[in-house]
Amino acid sequence: MPGESYEGRRAFGPFGPPFGGGGPGGRPGPPWARGGFGGPPPWVRGRRGGRARRGDVRASLLALLKERPMHGYEMIAEIAERSGGAWRPSPGSVYPTLQLLEEEGLVTAEEVGGKRLVSLTEAGRTEAEAGPDEPWAEAGQEVDWAAVQEVGQALGAVENAVRQVMATGTEAQRAKGLEVLNEARKKLYLILAEDA
Repeated sequence: MPGESYEGRRAFGPFGPPFGGGGPGGRPGPPWARGGFGGPPPWVRGRRGGRARRGDVRASLLALLKERPMHGYEMIAEIAERSGGAWRPSPGSVYPTLQLLEEEGLVTAEEVGGKRLVSLTEAGRTEAEAGPDEPWAEAGQEVDWAAVQEVGQALGAVENAVRQVMATGTEAQRAKGLEVLNEARKKLYLILAEDA
């Protein structure tokens, strides 16, 4: 697409980033994805910035290979599916980890149909059996992505309304809009003060 960088296509595929380029039907993505509101809120960043540690990648690859030999892209897709889409490790984290596992003698790789099929060695199976069965489950529990989308769409709609009022409203209307925003902020904080 014109104006689209190769890096963007490589990272996100032909459809672009999940939020920054707009949502389905041309709706805007969450404001934090477009530079607004000072970056993503904590529930999007998660406890580890939305990314899993290298140890999680390692444990996840070993857990998958307990089931059957797989190639790298297949493992990435499996983790994404099993975490409910909450975590899709990048090739930049998966392939170096596989290389490390091979150097440690925990996996072997052979060319099958033009792809490197990775299998556990006996030592690798011993380590995999000692590890967690579903290391990706924690990543799926960190973020409620349905809530993130819903909040993002609501914030996007509010941001658009604010822009319109400030850009086209009279001085009195702009003042009233600011008053509404301040009142909304107070009401949101009051929610936290209510009894659960």
